[in-house]
Amino acid sequence: MSTSDRLLLFLHIGFAIFALGPLTAATMSTPRFIRARNVVVVRLLHRATQIYGILTLGIFVFGMALAKGDAKEGWLSASITLYVVALVLLLLVERDQRKAIHLLEAAVAAPVPAGAGEVGATGAEGGAERPAAAKGDVAQVQRGRIGAMGGVVALIWLVILVLMVWNG
Repeated sequence: MSTSDRLLLFLHIGFAIFALGPLTAATMSTPRFIRARNVVVVRLLHRATQIYGILTLGIFVFGMALAKGDAKEGWLSASITLYVVALVLLLLVERDQRKAIHLLEAAVAAPVPAGAGEVGATGAEGGAERPAAAKGDVAQVQRGRIGAMGGVVALIWLVILVLMVWNG
């Protein structure tokens, strides 16, 4: 392995460690803070998801440079495909985080009396969601989606890791 290949491998692994760890932690922690109605922390986790999601592109770029355009290998094609699927899921997680922030802010700005509504209930005008009751749940759908998709993304990272170690 040449020195330039070693440098590319170092950068590939470095980006994987320093981008995937915080990204996975941010996506997996978001549902807990939505449930706690901590909009400040959810905003920070949303920002972390955006930043570290962009940094994962470094993993892809340096990985492709290491592959030198040789995507004929089945494990490499599978890894690229899984990466793209994970990236799409991360975009959906980011969208749901934004929606949850909006719903949390609306619940704080205009609380509904206890027992007056549930998450996802539609009002008479335009089918807009009403904030949940003061003791009810806010952004329950987004919380569930973020948790599910964050878990799938974490599993995808592990599958890619297995493919890299076994076949690299």
